[in-house]
Amino acid sequence: MMENKKINPRTGLLVLFILIVGTLRVLNSGELTPFSNFTPIGAMALFGGAYFSDKWKAYLFPLLALWLSDVVMMQFVYKSDLSGLLYRGWYYNYIAFAGMVLIGQWIHKITVMKFILGAVGAALFHWIVSDFGVWMSGGTNILTGQPFTRDFNGYLQCLDLAIPYLQRMLLGNIMYGAIMFGTYELIKRKYPTLAYANA
Repeated sequence: MMENKKINPRTGLLVLFILIVGTLRVLNSGELTPFSNFTPIGAMALFGGAYFSDKWKAYLFPLLALWLSDVVMMQFVYKSDLSGLLYRGWYYNYIAFAGMVLIGQWIHKITVMKFILGAVGAALFHWIVSDFGVWMSGGTNILTGQPFTRDFNGYLQCLDLAIPYLQRMLLGNIMYGAIMFGTYELIKRKYPTLAYANA
């Protein structure tokens, strides 16, 4: 007779955190506003990387939450930008996101300084990689209404115009990250077994 495998409480709690954050991202979506890109998604990548001891889970659960929230938003909020199931150049964003999980793995032993450096590094990495995708995919320069030129200058213009999004991503990483990391650390203090269980 097969034994029933119990769900590891640490894994269950980490997945719950990620599901909540993915849901918040969908609820926060809508038209472009001064708060565009101020989302918990970067903090979710850092959190998954920092707390899942199984590397495959560190990538699977945050990337799955990103994908599910992307699908929902593209089908119901940003339908005009739809290109297939997702948006044009989505894979650059997912590469950036996987890199953010990797940065989260670096901050595995949590300190305030490592968290801040991780939040900054993740925002910068996302900015460089995702805007490379915008530039490569023929993104439009909002100042000229024309596609960015296919040279280094065009890429620099793309990065320059994305600085406000970088700033909001960084703010989201720090604020949502402080809530996620802080809450989990407080729960770990109350339930010390969560600190040692594999996830």
